[in-house]
Amino acid sequence: MSSSRLIGVGVGPGDPELVTVKGVNALRAADVVVVPVMDTGERGRAEATVLHYVGQEKVVRVVFALNERTDRARREAAWDAAGEQVAQLLAEHSRVAFATIGDPNVYSTFTYLAQTIAELMPGTVVETVPGITAMQDLAARSGAVLTEGTEPLTLVPVTAGAAALKEALAGPGTVVAYKFGRQAQEVAEALRETGRIDDAVWGSALGLPEESVRPASELGEAALPYLSTLIAPAPRDSGRGGKL
Repeated sequence: MSSSRLIGVGVGPGDPELVTVKGVNALRAADVVVVPVMDTGERGRAEATVLHYVGQEKVVRVVFALNERTDRARREAAWDAAGEQVAQLLAEHSRVAFATIGDPNVYSTFTYLAQTIAELMPGTVVETVPGITAMQDLAARSGAVLTEGTEPLTLVPVTAGAAALKEALAGPGTVVAYKFGRQAQEVAEALRETGRIDDAVWGSALGLPEESVRPASELGEAALPYLSTLIAPAPRDSGRGGKL
């Protein structure tokens, strides 16, 4: 049985100023901070953000197959290897933080890691520290209002296919699409078919030097960064407070 603690810390979409005070405290209180990296080895957003608050000597890079979308066996083998590496860190340290972009409970690699650790090291205490999500950051940077009054909010990963997005866009509320960069043309077509393109906005690399925040009407055939985010606000024509 383990008495160690694994803390998933959301570090936001990329802007280091968007890490919460609680998140910074959790990173600094940890014995080590794990950051996920692709097997190609380049520094990711989570690592770059973490290094604004803790020294490199405290950071442990763990390889996940973050760029693997089709080979399930390879992806799960990478998860297993990463879990074993983190389990070893938990055997050596009482507090291990795992930094994840966005929020650890929203489409995060941390979910799979926590499941693996629960099997490898029963009794490990697992906690999460919430983080600012890409949709919140994009709303702030673009001026798009996510929800008003009784409006629903639907979050769709476009990796699930364009049909799921079209279904959401046919509804009354705001729709947020994640991970749509490689299917930008299909997303633009879905927005046009449902009459939702005029007010929609997309963004990528939020808070980073290469940041782009643009109207969805400018979407073309070119692929965008994989982690691009789209907001299609709910139709609003009833004046202030009309959705109460």
